[in-house]
Amino acid sequence: MSKDTILLFDVGNTNTKIGFSTYDKIGPSFVLPTDPGGTSDSWGLKLLEICRVAGYSTEDILGGAVSSVVPPMNPILKSAVERFFPCELKFVPSSIPLTLNNKYERPWEVGADRLVTAFAARNISESRSLIVVDFGTATTFDCVVDNDYMGGLICPGVLSSTKALATGTAKLPHISLEIESNVIRPGKSTADSLNQGLIFGFAAMVEGLSERLGNTLGGEVELIATGGFATRIAEVCRAIDRVEPTLLLDGLRMGWFGVEE
Repeated sequence: MSKDTILLFDVGNTNTKIGFSTYDKIGPSFVLPTDPGGTSDSWGLKLLEICRVAGYSTEDILGGAVSSVVPPMNPILKSAVERFFPCELKFVPSSIPLTLNNKYERPWEVGADRLVTAFAARNISESRSLIVVDFGTATTFDCVVDNDYMGGLICPGVLSSTKALATGTAKLPHISLEIESNVIRPGKSTADSLNQGLIFGFAAMVEGLSERLGNTLGGEVELIATGGFATRIAEVCRAIDRVEPTLLLDGLRMGWFGVEE
């Protein structure tokens, strides 16, 4: 392999997704628990093993692009890459600027992940107004009009809601987030009731909030979903126009290479 591959890091509160990318293609990706208590050596060795499994050598890696919402992880990853790879990391938005006008009242408060997914959505959509829904640790709604990032909403996440239901409720069964039909009906068991309540509840939340946000943004609005539960929710949510599972990694790729889709 030639030296035209970059490492991509999506550092979230729960997990860190690590992927590979060339100029025009996202490669394999892996998920590890986010562990700010780890050392640069432990993370460096994990990265070497991931590269080995994916079929890359350190010499194939041109650099690394990072979106992080966990600041203590940043120096750990930076040191790990600098020690074990012949390249360096760049972080969004400090060293990888994104071509979006950030209209947040305090621009520095916007999570890097929200900016990256909004930037990626802007690059793949021709719609004037966009809503990006990310089903992560939190469920976030981010609004883009033309080339302006307008802000958005932060709501509970699917997993955090599931954990909240399970905490201190010993009689609740295991929640699988699986349902037999895409048509809502009364649950026939506690597990069925929980699963339907969560899946259809989040679908209804997306439908209701996106409609209200769309009325504020004006005109026709395209809704793009991403994150771990996007595909499952999209099956029962009429508001979602398209699902882009690798939207954040694509945004890092576009930012690094200056790609215009």
